[in-house]
Amino acid sequence: MTSREIVVDITPPDEPVLSASLAPSFDYTRSTGPVLGAFFTGLRERRLVGNRDSRGTVHLPPVEFDPHTRRALTESVEVGSGSAIEGLVVAWTWVPAPTEVNPLDTPFAWALVRFDGADTAMLLPLAADGPEAVSTGMRVRLRWAAERTGTIHDIACVVPADAPGESGGDDEALQTSDDPVTIVVTPIGLAVTHTAGPAESEFLRAIVQGRMLGRRRSNGPEVYVPPRDYCPSDGVAMGEYVEVADVGTVTTFGIVNVPFAGQQIKPPYVTAYILLDGSDVPIQHLVLGCEASEVRMGMRVRAVWTPESERPASMKAIAHFEPTGDPDADPDTYADHL
Repeated sequence: MTSREIVVDITPPDEPVLSASLAPSFDYTRSTGPVLGAFFTGLRERRLVGNRDSRGTVHLPPVEFDPHTRRALTESVEVGSGSAIEGLVVAWTWVPAPTEVNPLDTPFAWALVRFDGADTAMLLPLAADGPEAVSTGMRVRLRWAAERTGTIHDIACVVPADAPGESGGDDEALQTSDDPVTIVVTPIGLAVTHTAGPAESEFLRAIVQGRMLGRRRSNGPEVYVPPRDYCPSDGVAMGEYVEVADVGTVTTFGIVNVPFAGQQIKPPYVTAYILLDGSDVPIQHLVLGCEASEVRMGMRVRAVWTPESERPASMKAIAHFEPTGDPDADPDTYADHL
């Protein structure tokens, strides 16, 4: 072995590793500002509103700043309105198997469409009979959603310009409102399958049993919680498993005062790093059972476990930590673990 090689001895786990489907999501809320606000307000009213930069280029969707001068753009341009808006396909890709997050539930194309009167293209779903019915340069027509709320989804899709079903006339009076769109809420989500490593699987099995499991380094005395398979400091396989206490010391903490979407606890409350007795790496968890203003560095806390019959294989197996009432820990005992 040369000095530039690392040899890793991987031992198969005795028990199968754990895995679970995870779907983290949140609603991203943003203020639109005057430029995008005009664009989304126009969509709600079945109008395409772009803007013009200092060189005369009409951007659709509009851009907030001039790409040449970097100055804020103020000149809006109505590219089209009603159901007679057409454009051409600049580029496209076919989606043979739409997922539940796609805008159409049948095979379709994602297409960059440059509408007549605009100089830039925007990405939209293109409903077509198949990839053979799509081509670069083909003419398409915009199809509005039946119900419009001032988001990009007000455009249902584009269809081939000669597609039946729409005459191209403006068969619906334009809707106007005195209230411009100022806020857009965009759901953000991701579906993944998380597969735990052998050490993480051991930790999760233990926490369901109401035990906190760590693992000692093979090249040192430190105990990591949760356990690792390999030491992050030297890459060497970790040593023995060690059961640590469910009592520890608050090393650092923060008080959450701001409410947000999906929040399960009414502010104010405390999230803290807690150094469990016997461990060398603090874990993060909630500290409840006292006023948030009473939590402090050095406070001794204990785990409050969820009922055994309801205990999941996750950190939610511990509902929260609460003060033990014991005297605070000597700062020297946790000074190296902040």
